[in-house]
Amino acid sequence: MTKFELYTVANAPEGSRDKLTEVTKAWGFTPKLHGMLAESPVAQKAYDQLFGLVGESTLTAVEQQVAYQAINVLHECEYCTAGHTYLSRSVGVPEDVIQALRNSTPIADLRLQALRVFAETVVRERGFAGDAAIDAFIAAGFTRANVLEIVTVIATKTISNYTNHLTKTPKEDFMADPSLGWVAPRNRAKAA
Repeated sequence: MTKFELYTVANAPEGSRDKLTEVTKAWGFTPKLHGMLAESPVAQKAYDQLFGLVGESTLTAVEQQVAYQAINVLHECEYCTAGHTYLSRSVGVPEDVIQALRNSTPIADLRLQALRVFAETVVRERGFAGDAAIDAFIAAGFTRANVLEIVTVIATKTISNYTNHLTKTPKEDFMADPSLGWVAPRNRAKAA
């Protein structure tokens, strides 16, 4: 079985070291996802640039987190679901919204539910969401720019979620907090 290295600033490949140093400085620690991504400077750079660009989008911080988390849960990414639970709380996503996303139940806020449904539909349909899905998203108060920004969120989460699945990224220590931890449906029988 192929094992992937969890890199630190000290042992990261030359092409990844500067970016890993930058991320460590910004976050105050080296996120393990970034340590895994350091294997490929291209993948690391792609993820970091996309994540930064989503932050520049016209989606609010709350809307960004709702879209991220909808995709994390759909992709069954335990690492990112835990991480974005923390990030969601830090930007003020209401707890009932966080729990609805984590539990795959409807969000009471209809606008945020429309955002979640649209993001999930685009992923499930591989972009062939159809006019009705786009029209419903726009009718909920979103824009054509938001349609394309959701594609950017999906690209960002595809990199992180798939990297975590393929490399078996270890969880961060803070993810041991039961209010953050999340078990993917495919792993629930094993965890019970």
